[in-house]
Amino acid sequence: MALDQRDRCPRIALTTGEPAGIGPDLTAMLAQQPPPACQLVAVGDSTLLSERAKAIGLCLETRIFRPDGVVTDRQGQISVLPVKLRSAVTPGQLAPANAHYVLETLERAGRGCLEGLFDAVVTAPVHKGIINRAGVPFSGHTEFFAELTGAIQPVMLLMAGRLRVALVTTHLPLREVGDAITDSHLERVARILERELRIRFGIDRPRILVAGLNPHAGEHGYLGREEIEVIQPVLARLRAEGLDFEGPLPADTLFTPRRLEAADAVLAMYHDQGLPVLKYAGFGRAVNLTLGLPIVRTSVDHGTALDLAGTGRAEEGSLREAVRIASELARLHRTAQPYHSFP
Repeated sequence: MALDQRDRCPRIALTTGEPAGIGPDLTAMLAQQPPPACQLVAVGDSTLLSERAKAIGLCLETRIFRPDGVVTDRQGQISVLPVKLRSAVTPGQLAPANAHYVLETLERAGRGCLEGLFDAVVTAPVHKGIINRAGVPFSGHTEFFAELTGAIQPVMLLMAGRLRVALVTTHLPLREVGDAITDSHLERVARILERELRIRFGIDRPRILVAGLNPHAGEHGYLGREEIEVIQPVLARLRAEGLDFEGPLPADTLFTPRRLEAADAVLAMYHDQGLPVLKYAGFGRAVNLTLGLPIVRTSVDHGTALDLAGTGRAEEGSLREAVRIASELARLHRTAQPYHSFP
């Protein structure tokens, strides 16, 4: 008899990422440690995981995932929802033929969350370039899961300890960022961030620091007018509702201990404005969380590291932390208010 969803420990789908990268290595390494406070299910090719484990000197027992019961894997074991590779894999060597394999692992995990089979999904890194080279437009996990779940506005949030940094824009060329920061887009992102800090993290009244787009936050219009014409009016409306947003602030002085010590999150305007600071503070243990989805999704803070695949030199700290946070958020997600997207 299947255990009631509310009673069992969270069941986490772990997509194993680009098969030529370190995702399979990290999965095998994670399975060697004491079982986390969840049921972990790898989504990928069982043979690939076994072969990669052997290549890095580990013993790994894989077994087919059975959704009709609770399986407690011991150290050195992992349950697998099997997805078959399209082509043979050599560590470090990308193969366009396996792009659809990667996408199938993401889809199986995401749909499993929507259908209640899984409580959260954790993603090992994929290689955007090889997926696009295979003829599939792909800009990242964030956008993929937004489309799969019907979410109108996904928001990327990275965490390293107490430091949380969310992004208004994600994977865009720098010359396109200014045009993408519209009044409506910025307000949607800001509201999602504020709401999910309350709902997912239990922060009653989040205090959010907002970066300007331009150097010195525009220097009163001399270095750009986005702050005056877009960012300031949006923040004024949010503050009028009693929400605690401060900014726009110069990004070069925002990330100082004095400013950050009383803040719950930072809202940066673009990818490389906020993430270099966060990764400097916690690379290898930081976690990526996608807000604005009806499911829980976390990921690692690094890429596929093709040069490390199959060498045994990869480090699983970020993946381990991503699983831990996904498990905690999954428990909260069961009792959270119903999901609402923003128009």
